[in-house]
Amino acid sequence: RRAMSELLSVLLALKPLPQASPRAVTWWGRATHALFLQAIAQRDAELANQLHDAGQLHPFSVSNLLGRFGRRGELQPDQVYAVRLTACRADVCQALLNALEPGGLLSEGSQVELDYQPFEVRPLGELPPELSQWRSQADYSTLASPYLLAAQPPPRRLRLQFASPTTFKSNEQHLPLPLPRLVFGNLLERWNAVAPLAFPPELQRYIDQCLTLNRYDLRTRAVTLKEGLLRVGMVGWAEFATLNYDRYWMSLIATLARFARYSGVGAGVSLGLGQMRWLEG
Repeated sequence: RRAMSELLSVLLALKPLPQASPRAVTWWGRATHALFLQAIAQRDAELANQLHDAGQLHPFSVSNLLGRFGRRGELQPDQVYAVRLTACRADVCQALLNALEPGGLLSEGSQVELDYQPFEVRPLGELPPELSQWRSQADYSTLASPYLLAAQPPPRRLRLQFASPTTFKSNEQHLPLPLPRLVFGNLLERWNAVAPLAFPPELQRYIDQCLTLNRYDLRTRAVTLKEGLLRVGMVGWAEFATLNYDRYWMSLIATLARFARYSGVGAGVSLGLGQMRWLEG
């Protein structure tokens, strides 16, 4: 029997079918969200309903449609596009894995719709090889063990990639800024919502007092969500450093950085925003 995954990041390769319209779509996050819930509902309608009503702390994330588009954002009929789907709870992981198996909605050869546009699920080998670095699965113990079991000292600096527009809700405003308290505070909240072992609330104090934004290469990007709502997020990378190195607290910080590729960070992770990973090494 296959071991139960608690953390999962999968890719879908999608090729537009001939009847797909060339019309431009500026952001596909809501469509990939709908596809994700449809795939879960095929095997577990109750779970899909729970995920739909999960509020801000969704135990999953989805990406925008990834690939090359026309000048106005229209689909290219000869292109194979990618969608990334993640889960950070065991039941969601299992439902997503079921959807990828033969007969599942997301299985190779199936036809799916994104924003009423038809696609065929193609073999992953048709995607650019650099995308494969986003595919992974783990459980919470293996994610945390390198640092929490003292196998290796945690780093003093961490460089994080914001691969899709990322913004944080703070004081009723959206801030497209990678302030340590926003980035790691949000990851801590997400971790404690789903992980079997919660991290202590004192970690937030260490984040506030000892983590600093060291270097960055960021730019803003506007995304149009439902009904013309414009959301501005940041993309690029940011490096964080500690002003007071503590092995225990930095072990927790490093674990949160590893967790980010599965949870996403900030507002709108279920709509394609906040896709993030730690650029280790």
